[in-house]
Amino acid sequence: MTTSPTPAGTKPLFGTVLVANRGEIACRVIRTLRALGIRSVAVYSDADAGARHVREADTAVRIGPAAATESYLKIEAIIQACRDTGADAVHPGYGFLSENVDFARALEKAGITFIGPGVESLNVMGDKIRSKNHVAGYGVPVVPGIAEPGMSDAQLIEAAAGVGFPLLIKPSAGGGGKGMHVVESPEDLEATLATARRVAASAFGDDTLFLERLVTTPRHIEVQVLADNHGNVIHLGERECSLQRRHQKVIEEAPSPLLESLPDGATIRARLGEAACNAARSVHYSGAGTVEFLVSDTAPDEFFFMEMNTRLQVEHPVTEMVTGIDLVEWQVRIAAGEELAVTQDDIVLTGHSVEARVYAEVPEKNFLPSIGQVVLLDELPDTARGKVRVDSALLEGLQISSSYDPMISKVIAWGGDRAEALDTLDEALAGYTALGIDTNVEYLRLLINDADVRAGRLDTGLIERKMPEFTFRPVGDAELAVAALYALAMAEEAEQQEREGNPWQRRDGWRIGAPAPRRVSLGTSDGGVAAVEVSGPAAGGQVTVSVNGGPQLGADLQFTARDRPVLTLEGQTTSYALASVHTGPPARSWMAPEPRVLPELFLGNDGWSCRLEVLTREARLARVLAAVEREEGAADPAVRSPMPGTVVSVSVSNGDAVEAGQVLLAVEAMKMEHQLVAPLDGTVHISAAAGDLVKADQVLATIHPAAEPSNAEDTIEESVIAMGASD
Repeated sequence: MTTSPTPAGTKPLFGTVLVANRGEIACRVIRTLRALGIRSVAVYSDADAGARHVREADTAVRIGPAAATESYLKIEAIIQACRDTGADAVHPGYGFLSENVDFARALEKAGITFIGPGVESLNVMGDKIRSKNHVAGYGVPVVPGIAEPGMSDAQLIEAAAGVGFPLLIKPSAGGGGKGMHVVESPEDLEATLATARRVAASAFGDDTLFLERLVTTPRHIEVQVLADNHGNVIHLGERECSLQRRHQKVIEEAPSPLLESLPDGATIRARLGEAACNAARSVHYSGAGTVEFLVSDTAPDEFFFMEMNTRLQVEHPVTEMVTGIDLVEWQVRIAAGEELAVTQDDIVLTGHSVEARVYAEVPEKNFLPSIGQVVLLDELPDTARGKVRVDSALLEGLQISSSYDPMISKVIAWGGDRAEALDTLDEALAGYTALGIDTNVEYLRLLINDADVRAGRLDTGLIERKMPEFTFRPVGDAELAVAALYALAMAEEAEQQEREGNPWQRRDGWRIGAPAPRRVSLGTSDGGVAAVEVSGPAAGGQVTVSVNGGPQLGADLQFTARDRPVLTLEGQTTSYALASVHTGPPARSWMAPEPRVLPELFLGNDGWSCRLEVLTREARLARVLAAVEREEGAADPAVRSPMPGTVVSVSVSNGDAVEAGQVLLAVEAMKMEHQLVAPLDGTVHISAAAGDLVKADQVLATIHPAAEPSNAEDTIEESVIAMGASD
């Protein structure tokens, strides 16, 4: 990627630019502003006071509380921040106000330049119904469907028969796949429309919906365009964005492997590019924009306009990597009135680039978003430098909030060809370390190494089909051994400061003769319990470990650094990243007769990570008892909120008879709606109402089965003994 800093002695493009966004995109924009010699202003909510974009900007302004509606979406607050800092232009990033026509008008009225397209472009392309009908008049092919403003649910249901099933419900406003729902049959349409309207209203402030025919085995291919205010419009090639989950892109690449594999791929690329440029010309577009198309995998010469994103895209780095053009720089230059210095003939795609979006989520739990604090961070290992770029807003100590989107960073790799780019990305993800939070990095590695993905056989339904085939790595004996040995070493280190050579003050089982084995109880994130017995010295050196009563294994734990343990277990050596968090007295307290502290240990390697708790006897017993309160394999009757959020709907009433799998209520968190279902048949008791703010793991409903298990209490004592809780 190249930049063209303002020559010395000339007037800057702008004096001060305010970045009306947060997270990795705010950091990315600030980076180019710095290269151009432009003063940057960050804005932040209370939740982002210590965020990375705040630290990297030249100055920063608080604009409100955590809720986006009271901060990043508050037009008056952004305008006032511009006035307070003397900003003469605003870069909106993506999301939030980036495609808001009222925001553009307010900036225009205040005499502040909007680094984006004009009001006409935002007005036409910001509404999917209007944009679809508009571009059809300029020779751009569109997907068959019904797209008329103001249609009620009843009207949409009536029109659906003419569209055909399966179909896709789409919100007219907004983007990013939010509010989009696939409907397979007529009987599912009414309930799905209600959900789609609710999500659209919450995310975009507009619940207008329309219907499109669902193109089977489609590929999502988009074209990057650049247009100035002097009539020049060019495209920078296409991006393949077919690997999606819930209509959200996960992996993006440039160029498209589909077009690269076809003899007439260059011709199709030219046709796609011209259609995209025509869409941009139809609204006198200015700046960087993206035109998205559905392309039939079986008939790639057929493509259909979906929408135009009148902003920078999340996946813009892959285009920058293969063209060498800084899109943010050209957004700024075009907004300042400059004419494009490149023509269509100048655009050459060199090599291949692939981007992976890193989310704070748990793929094994249906990609449930996750919150937490980053306790150890290393996003770009030395082995990946040169061909890898990481766009991120993470910092050690940063708290991931439930108020915003769960995407936390992007890892972008370049290679001479697609295979090399994928290999480079895999290597970079293997070295990606973000301990303290759950991420999808392990899943990303599984995905990009799938045989169909490697072969370029992509479509928007691939992730859903492949997910059941992926096997996620469990916590193994090696990780349990590392955690136990590290915990013992911490305890011994703390004790050395007090014992002054008196062996009678030791709390590690010292006795005359051979040292007594020491047991460490560890809790896993799924509520499980593991026992590790260690014989030998704790602070390094050869020991033997036994996990959950298993065989004695030879182990040696060494450290290349405090947070980099290397374990040799039965001759096999594995390197880890490690971080520990303490919320109470010194680490040794957990070994005391009445321990009070539960240190947490975070381990990771090869893009995988886990969290383990060093348990007191009381905590271990509590976990064991909780596991046997019901019969093994029985469903938990308590329905809990997966994370902090807001209850947006309740579908049943107290006393209703419900069936397993029936939707009970919905919670909105991290810009997503999570439907909570009954875990078993029975009678429901609801303990939350629409509009309630709820905490993570809060019980929102309870199912009372028709007949309670008769032998649950009888098995408690037996199970406790079997699990070794009485030690």
